[in-house]
Amino acid sequence: MVSLTHSTKSAKHKEIKRNWHLVDVKGKILGRVVPNAAKLLQGKHKVDYSQYLDCGDYVVVTNARYVTVSGKKSQFKLYTSYSGYPGGLKTLNFEQLLNKNPGKLIRHAVSGMLPKNKLRDRRLARLFIFADEKHPYKEKLKINI
Repeated sequence: MVSLTHSTKSAKHKEIKRNWHLVDVKGKILGRVVPNAAKLLQGKHKVDYSQYLDCGDYVVVTNARYVTVSGKKSQFKLYTSYSGYPGGLKTLNFEQLLNKNPGKLIRHAVSGMLPKNKLRDRRLARLFIFADEKHPYKEKLKINI
């Protein structure tokens, strides 16, 4: 007969090891790449994943300027921001935001795929986005996607 005295151990905050991952989005579709980055930030790829702990890894996204979307979304997908003042609503389409600030575009997409809880800001703080291939984290990266 099998003894059931051993129980599953959950991860402790001190035992969490964070790795660095590189995600190159050059020529890739935004909706296909961003879920992988969100999964890495949450730590769902790890064996000791738990929902209530922030056990995710660091993610470095390069070539954000060259990300694409399918169909006519580049012309018709709108991003809005509102300052709170009358006349303070600003709208940009995908192409305009990609030219102005490609990092904001990727961060917005990843933020939408993370759970809406108190861990979201901490996870987004481990997301580093660069418009080109140059970044200062080359010595830390081990895994490429």
